[in-house]
Amino acid sequence: MQIAQVLSGFTAGEADILRRAMGKKKRAELEKQKERFVEGAHNNGISKDIAAGIFLKIEPFAEYGFNKSHAAAYAIIAYQTAFLKTYYPHEFFAASMSMELSNQKKLSEFYEELKRLSINIIRPDINRCYADFSSDGKNFLYALGAIKSVGFEAISKIVEERTKNGKYKDLTDFINRVNPKDINKLQLEGLVKAGAFDCLSENRQSLFNSIPNIILKSKNVFENNSANQKDLFQEENDLTYLDITEDWNVDIKLSKEFETLGFFISDHPLNQYKSLFNQYNIINYEEFNSNENILSSNIASTILKVQEKKTQKGTSYAIIKFSDLSGVFELFVFSDIFETNREILIEGNSVMITLVKNYVDENKIQKKINIRKIISMKEVIDKPINELKIKIKNIEDIEKINKLILEAGKTKVIIDVEDDKKRISFQLNEKRKIDHKTLNLMRNEENINVH
Repeated sequence: MQIAQVLSGFTAGEADILRRAMGKKKRAELEKQKERFVEGAHNNGISKDIAAGIFLKIEPFAEYGFNKSHAAAYAIIAYQTAFLKTYYPHEFFAASMSMELSNQKKLSEFYEELKRLSINIIRPDINRCYADFSSDGKNFLYALGAIKSVGFEAISKIVEERTKNGKYKDLTDFINRVNPKDINKLQLEGLVKAGAFDCLSENRQSLFNSIPNIILKSKNVFENNSANQKDLFQEENDLTYLDITEDWNVDIKLSKEFETLGFFISDHPLNQYKSLFNQYNIINYEEFNSNENILSSNIASTILKVQEKKTQKGTSYAIIKFSDLSGVFELFVFSDIFETNREILIEGNSVMITLVKNYVDENKIQKKINIRKIISMKEVIDKPINELKIKIKNIEDIEKINKLILEAGKTKVIIDVEDDKKRISFQLNEKRKIDHKTLNLMRNEENINVH
């Protein structure tokens, strides 16, 4: 393009037309451009033969020149990006994630990379985080503005108030200091579900149910302050606006987080099922994928993303992104398995998948991994336990066990008492109700071993 401009007097626009004609191999257009090139060069005192020769040398370059310049530009960007990510990871991720503030799928990928690099992430916190992603040098602070339904401008004003006048001491302090224009129902719901108010009140359901009261109280405080009035009957630590109720269970709490952030940040849903892993021979996907001797296994995972697609015949299949305690992975789900399990294949659900591995070549390099079976983890945890063996060292520990398994049920219970002198083994006359919550409670008791 520069040669055409300097040698033949092309404008920048004309030189671009020449480039396009060469790149797309439009013969008729190229002949026109050649004539114009040679004529322009001749007008600048260069013989037509030399100009035609130069044009013939430019033409084959057009086959690869554009690709080469593209590759060079991207190589420079790739190098710069790799440098920043390596030597300034906190700043790199803060900038990159702030650019994708409203793209939860992209943020989810960045979050997984932060975990892989062992960067300590501070989950949404109204007293520590900012509207954008940021870092204090040691910790990576999640952006409050990235929470679904939380407006960037409104949360910026709430953060500005905190920066100016100090952290919010409690919920009442927050209500007294924040302009009601900056907190509507959807914004507060997003902040509560993401756990941003955990530093002020740990009971998320209580806060969530109290949002209408919080908004009303905030408006009253603001109106009184505007009129320079004070409620004489209001106590300093008045919490009557709070709905008193039990907090959400782990499942609900994490599903609400997933709803607002697009991933799980305070905990992984699978941690509540870890007591089942040995019983069902559950291993991590990473181990299954890398160990060539394991050809089939159960994997516990949580569904992050479901991409439903159609075959030419119109039947549905899916590409599903899963997350387990070792990382994130994607699997292809064939039509029959997908249609059979459609009800449980929902983003945020935890499932146990039975995987089968087949090697395509003798060297065991190429492999295919297929899903044979999918079952909801809730269904797994609700399966009855047929027999339970409990080992204790002191006869006095039976009283602890008795308190935990009073209710009649369908599980046969065998107790082994083994001290330094003797061993006694006996079975309870009546079967007891044993669920996995009870098992976890027993495992947390000292001197009690459960099998």
